[in-house]
Amino acid sequence: MENADDFEFKAGFVAVAGRPNVGKSTLVNALLGQKIAAVSPRPQTTRKQQLGIITRDEAQIIFVDTPGLHFEKHKLGGLMNAEAVLALEEDDVILVVVDVSEEPQDEDKLLADTIRDVNRSIPVVVGVNKVDLVSAEEREARVQAYQELFPAAEILEISAATGENLDTLIDYLVDLLPAGYPFYPPDQVTDSYERDIASDLIREAALLHLRDEVPHGIAVRIDQYTERGDKGAYVEATLFVERDSQKGIVIGKGGRQLKVIGTTARKEIEAMSGRKVFLQLRVKVQKNWRNDEGFLRRFNFRGRS
Repeated sequence: MENADDFEFKAGFVAVAGRPNVGKSTLVNALLGQKIAAVSPRPQTTRKQQLGIITRDEAQIIFVDTPGLHFEKHKLGGLMNAEAVLALEEDDVILVVVDVSEEPQDEDKLLADTIRDVNRSIPVVVGVNKVDLVSAEEREARVQAYQELFPAAEILEISAATGENLDTLIDYLVDLLPAGYPFYPPDQVTDSYERDIASDLIREAALLHLRDEVPHGIAVRIDQYTERGDKGAYVEATLFVERDSQKGIVIGKGGRQLKVIGTTARKEIEAMSGRKVFLQLRVKVQKNWRNDEGFLRRFNFRGRS
């Protein structure tokens, strides 16, 4: 059998890490050229690891989109952080995403400390994102600040929104990957099933349309995802909230808010799946679910193994 060290093809996992709302999922979607990860202006849109796979003639990069590392306030937050740390401990390269439109935050420093604590001699690349939003003077000063925070890392200035330097980023990451055989077929772009992506897209729609006190108290369960031949797919989903008052906000007067969420989500699911979708949403109250270990297990938050 051919030794992997003598094999010209490269394949490996890249942990995409960063504090909440720096554009990790937007970057993964941009690198793939299609949407597999939910994005929104709200922090903590990503709650679990999700793979995004790019296969080229010479390499396969498996991006592991992780939840934003943050100071946890409930059991859900702890499990989200554990998902992020797990990728830092296991993957071949760490791609840190930071937001150059802001000074380094406490959670950026938390991530830098966490990477040092993991204490692995693996490459760290910092993608300084959103360079399209700042002046050249601000850009230079912020890049220097992030270089000081991650002194051993290679710094690349990028924009997930405009595509600036994304090809350079991919080329650089390929150079850092170990030699080996591909892990996935060349036409596969994620390990997630359509129903799982649909769940994230429904929650993304809720994040976009709801007031600040509601979004992170929402979980989505897909109850049915069935094919109807030429009619497309039929999807039923339940939105769980933590309080009765939140249920009223999500539904809205005469059901209007839930209809708006459903319309936005349906369009995204149709774009993702390439077919017509009939989407039926309902709302239920699950008291304090973010601290309910049994409920979180049913939603497959694994935390540390």
